[in-house]
Amino acid sequence: MKFEQTKEVLNQLVADLSQFSVVIHQTHWYMRGPEFLTLHPKMDEYMDQINDQLDVISERLITLDGAPYSTLQEFADHTGIEDEIGTYERTIPERMEKLVEGYRYLADLYQKGIDVSGEEGDDSTQDIFIANKTDIEKNIWMLQAKLGKAPGIDADSRAKTR
Repeated sequence: MKFEQTKEVLNQLVADLSQFSVVIHQTHWYMRGPEFLTLHPKMDEYMDQINDQLDVISERLITLDGAPYSTLQEFADHTGIEDEIGTYERTIPERMEKLVEGYRYLADLYQKGIDVSGEEGDDSTQDIFIANKTDIEKNIWMLQAKLGKAPGIDADSRAKTR
């Protein structure tokens, strides 16, 4: 069996991207405030990007003879992204912080994928991981800028600014 660790990361991403799409959708539905008209359509863009990544990741897993999770139960059982009930009580900055947290989680998982696919010699999947991580990091930068913070992409710099 080839690329076993890579397939594990791919399937983890299937669960996590599915869950994170719901987190973004929740932000989309429950946000209120003066920035609503600007941020509401931005959430559509974020959801589209995550759903596009999910499709590419799932199809790559199938290409490698893997079987992507495909039920809500499987997504819930395997995701590392917390679920929470929607509420109108969160402020827009709190919602943006939640998105940054999810994007950071995904960036770290993509890095793990970059590492294991490199070790296993799966250059094609590694390329997908690298491209998706780059897109995720750009979102972190943009959201952090909106919050008046530096991107904090470097884990060492994040630890110093907390």
